[in-house]
Amino acid sequence: MIRLAVASDLPDVERLDAELFGADAWSRAALLGELDGPGRRFIVDAPDEGGLRGYAVSMSLGDTADLLRIAVRRGDQRAGVATALVEDLVAHPGEADRMLLEVSSANRAAVAFYARLGFSQIDVRPRYYRDGSDALVMRRSLVAGCGGSGRMRT
Repeated sequence: MIRLAVASDLPDVERLDAELFGADAWSRAALLGELDGPGRRFIVDAPDEGGLRGYAVSMSLGDTADLLRIAVRRGDQRAGVATALVEDLVAHPGEADRMLLEVSSANRAAVAFYARLGFSQIDVRPRYYRDGSDALVMRRSLVAGCGGSGRMRT
């Protein structure tokens, strides 16, 4: 079940973030800031049983939403959790008509995943990540007529 995150979710989110992102994990203070930050949408996939499967955070400002973070528990990857999280964020863009994200060019599975969800590469940030890989900037239109293949808002 995807729902808005609450403060009691943060210990589980923090553990998942540390497991998946290691040295690049967000601190508890950073996560708390995302929980109630302006323009933020912080969601979790937390079924009644089985604990937290994943989470995602976006930030909307004006006509642009940014996918800031997405994480899915290793045992639940490739089971539709990430797709459901992204689609929830896309369905709640605030006033945004496009969503942007950055992904490592070395993470081919993630690049392909985002492409399947309608994101297309619009820029490259050379040697952006700690490992020296480039950041691919990807964009998805959220309304028709905003370039690319978007969807109509209802």
